[in-house]
Amino acid sequence: MKTFIIIPCYNDAAFLERVINSVKPYGQVVVVDDGSTDNSREIAQSAQAIVLKHRLNRGQGAALETGDLYALREGAEIVVHFDADGQHQAAEIPRLIEPILKGEANVVFGSRFLKSDDFTPFLKKWLILKPAILFQNLLLGVKLTDAHNGFRALSRKALELIRITQDGMAHASEIVEKVKLNGLKYREVPVTVLYNDFGQGFGGGLKILADWLFGKFNNP
Repeated sequence: MKTFIIIPCYNDAAFLERVINSVKPYGQVVVVDDGSTDNSREIAQSAQAIVLKHRLNRGQGAALETGDLYALREGAEIVVHFDADGQHQAAEIPRLIEPILKGEANVVFGSRFLKSDDFTPFLKKWLILKPAILFQNLLLGVKLTDAHNGFRALSRKALELIRITQDGMAHASEIVEKVKLNGLKYREVPVTVLYNDFGQGFGGGLKILADWLFGKFNNP
């Protein structure tokens, strides 16, 4: 099936070439340069990825929406969202898309908590991620073990129904919400996340929650 790998990118020059080369065997690579001020765009072009450019930094959600719309227009049957910072493992893409290929799911979420070798830092896991998962599941009536993992796959049907309006990191909860609202079939599969020295702190987690709730109640 025609598969596109969408990589949202903002000043990820240090990782980008390696990430692009790792995912090339699994589909057409599309890098959405979200207003980077480093040479990410040039690196992506040299690595022979399709490069879409935001003139200003809008946020990861906006970059994914740009990539999704491009893939939809180009006839994508499956889209994989893949972070540019090297935390995800390209070799796990076949496992991620397998439920879509089998017709078992329209959307597949990668979960770092379904593996025994979970590398999530203790405080991040129990003070930020686990409470966010519990809150999201209760509010939306879903059963997921992970809330804000950027490694996911969508079928064409899901692409046609899900529009991302949250420009920032709250897009992850918005996608889950729209999966539920549209009655799409979803699955989780175990994936590995290797952490760099940066990421969302507790305050960042609260901001994601606030952004999602604000968008939810102002865009019914």
